[in-house]
Formats: sequence, structure tokens, C-alpha cells
Amino acid sequence: MIDSHCHLDYEPLFDNLDQILIRSKKIGIEKLLTICTTLKSFDKIKFLVQRDEIIFGTYGIHPHEVKKNKVTTKLIIDEINKNKKIIGIGETGLDFYYNHSDKKDQINSFINHIKASINLKIPLIIHSRNAETETFEVLNQFKNENLKILMHCFTGSKKFAENMLNLNAFFSASGIITFKNSIDLQETFKGLPLEKLLIETDSPYLAPEPNRGKKNEPSYIDFTAAKLGEIKDISKSEVVKITTNNFNKLFFE
Repeated sequence: MIDSHCHLDYEPLFDNLDQILIRSKKIGIEKLLTICTTLKSFDKIKFLVQRDEIIFGTYGIHPHEVKKNKVTTKLIIDEINKNKKIIGIGETGLDFYYNHSDKKDQINSFINHIKASINLKIPLIIHSRNAETETFEVLNQFKNENLKILMHCFTGSKKFAENMLNLNAFFSASGIITFKNSIDLQETFKGLPLEKLLIETDSPYLAPEPNRGKKNEPSYIDFTAAKLGEIKDISKSEVVKITTNNFNKLFFE
């Protein structure tokens, strides 16, 4: 089992890493991908990937953070080339729900991340909120560049999912699919191809039922895997096998 998106540099995970790892391994997690959001975040991630063989990391700036964290395509490439356990770019993308960063700045940062991904031939971990049209339009400019795309914590519309499938994207299911009010999202995942699905916690956020309201952690991915199996009408063990294979295909082939 693989948690394709967590934030081990955030509290309370960082200060409790030993116990987090024990509980993760106990349920069969074989890889944790800890996601970068700021320049400061990456300082911790460089430390984390050396702490345990199952921890891998990414480099990138969250769309909320681009105002205070400027990166160029060259900087992204250079930082990733220094560490073999940094295997993805992000989390990047567009978020127009809040006004933490200017739309133009977000788009420019997003493009810098995309160009780095093309150069390095590694996946983009994409955050998209209230920006479905713009996210697709930006990515579609690079549709002939064999992009590797992972739509993190996907909560988008069926139409957005269809558009992203045309770009060969993968989609990650978070604990949100376990929420009682997520019927539309469950229907969307029901229609997505199994070979395009991953699972994640986005911990310490978005704890799944029955732990909703608690601080999330990677071991809680078990509940998300079980719910995805229910949605797709397959066993949890089959979900684990398929999503693990999909992760390894996306990040290591």
C-alpha cells in the first residue's frame, strides 16, 4: 500500500515520526510520498527522506504560497537533481478559492513547474480548486510533451475528469470519498478507470470516516482503500494491489 500524498513535515506528524512509521508499516504501507509546499518545507523533506527507506519526497510550491516562494524552472530542476529520493514536482497548480496569491503569479509558477517536469520526465502533483477550466487550459498547452500528471485529492467534476483523462492523468482518492456528503465525488470515482487511480491521506488533513475530525496520518489510508473498493465493487486487497502498481508505474517507469 502507498500513501501518494502526505505532509510529514507538518505537525503533529513531524514530531511523532517514529510512531507514524510504526503504524504505517503495521498496515502494510511500503512507500510514503511527503509533499513539498514551500521552500522551508523542502528543508524538512530533505531530512525526512533520509530518515527511512519508505519515505520519498517532492519539490514544489503550493499555489497559495507562490507570493512568498518564488521558484524558476532551473531552480526546481537543480534541487531535484541533487537527491534521488525526490521523485515528483509539486504540489503545484491553481487555487482560486482564496486570494492568498495573485492568479497571474499562480499561473506563472504552475508553468515553471510544468516545464521542469517535462525536462526531468517526472510527475507533476497537481492541486486544483475553483480553477478547473484554467488548470486544464494551462496543461493543455503542453499536451504533446508526454506530461506525467497526478491530480491530488481529486474532487473535481466529471467533465474535468474527462478532460484530464485526455491528458493521460492519474487521480488520487483521499479520505473525502468516505464522507457521507460526497455522493457526487463517489460517482465520479466510480466512472474513472482503475488503471488511473491512486490513494492518499493528505495527512494531517482530511481524516477519513470513522476518524473524521481527528488529525489524519498515513495509517488511516486503510479506510480510504476500503471505501474505494466499495465504490469500484472490488476487494480492498485488489484496490491496494492496483493503486500500488499504478503509483510505481507513474513514478518509477
